[in-house]
Amino acid sequence: MKIVLAYSGGLDTSVIVKWLKETYDAEIVTFAADVGQEEELKGLDKKALKTGASKHYTLDLVEEFASDFIYPMIRANAIYEGQYYLGTSIARPLIAKAQVAIAKKEKADTVAHGATGKGNDQCRFELTYMALAPQLQIIAPWKMEAYRELFPGRAEMIAYCAEHKIPVEASLKKPYSMDRNLLHISYEAGILEDPWFDPTTAENKAMFKLSVAPEDAPDKAEYVELDFVKGDCVAVNGKTLTPGGVLKVLNQLGGKHGIGRVDLVENRFVGMKSRGVYETPGGTILMQAHRQVESLTLDREVLHLRDGFIPKYAELVYNGFWFAPEREMLQAMVDESQRFVTGTVRLKLYKGNIITCGRKSKYSLYDDKIASMEGVKSWYNQSDATGFIRLNGLRLRARNLAQGGPKVAARR
Repeated sequence: MKIVLAYSGGLDTSVIVKWLKETYDAEIVTFAADVGQEEELKGLDKKALKTGASKHYTLDLVEEFASDFIYPMIRANAIYEGQYYLGTSIARPLIAKAQVAIAKKEKADTVAHGATGKGNDQCRFELTYMALAPQLQIIAPWKMEAYRELFPGRAEMIAYCAEHKIPVEASLKKPYSMDRNLLHISYEAGILEDPWFDPTTAENKAMFKLSVAPEDAPDKAEYVELDFVKGDCVAVNGKTLTPGGVLKVLNQLGGKHGIGRVDLVENRFVGMKSRGVYETPGGTILMQAHRQVESLTLDREVLHLRDGFIPKYAELVYNGFWFAPEREMLQAMVDESQRFVTGTVRLKLYKGNIITCGRKSKYSLYDDKIASMEGVKSWYNQSDATGFIRLNGLRLRARNLAQGGPKVAARR
């Protein structure tokens, strides 16, 4: 038996490497993905080998993450439940995809992950495995009762590492968990499980890593210009950048001005509600700028139709169905809508706010002569509006005459 394990080098996966090897008498290959988390990935190979792995891979997936996963999602303006920018959700399919590729290369018959049985990540990993390599067996230790009995808490895991001389840096009092990548950083569990707990107070705000508090941001606003081509940002302040480069620059700018903090209670796919705190500085700027180019270049009906699918698209990403046919169908529709979403947006960043200060496009559908209220002649005839409104009001008049019209509550 040969198992490829999604590996971070933290407490959980360090324990899982040893446990898998002993429990299944298997060869373990570990895999870590660099998706822009800016954590120390050097030395993971030595740590994995020392823990019991026969081989380790660390892959740089930053640009693939930005261009093939984040950018398609931005083109769709996907935000889950109106607040969550899907930073963790969108990274998992890429990590699982790379893990499957390694399993095929290594001729492994099994993949494993360290996600719990209560969260969304288990769905995202396993649905991707099933979509890309249905023949692979899947091992998820945290969903096995025997594993949970052996490791009911962090104390038992730390003791296990000490007994087996597994090098880990962990403490019994970790106040919350974090997950970081190029798009965002998330915080959950621990002290954050109380939805009334305030992480923004003076004594708690050190939790935040990517952004300053809006009240601590500079007193002087900063302007930024973003250039888009077919829905994708290709330059910031006139400098052409890769998708990964765009997000890195915008993360720095947004973080400096306190942009992109969200604290929400979300509905997990597995049925429970969960409180999460997120920082998405670059993604928040990118999403607003994209919207502004669309406001000039998208036909009204196309815009409204596409917006009607945003909740479903976001739900598919959140639940782990990135490689599902319905997401691919929606993506094709979204991408078709972006053919003329090309232009430049000027934004002003100030103490947690993103203020739009201008937008332009050679494909703009905005006609200042038609929109003008100053008597400028155009091919729009205001007299036509009389018949337009009469026709649209026909059914309303008919309802009133035949059925008495709508109920109008008397004012109390």
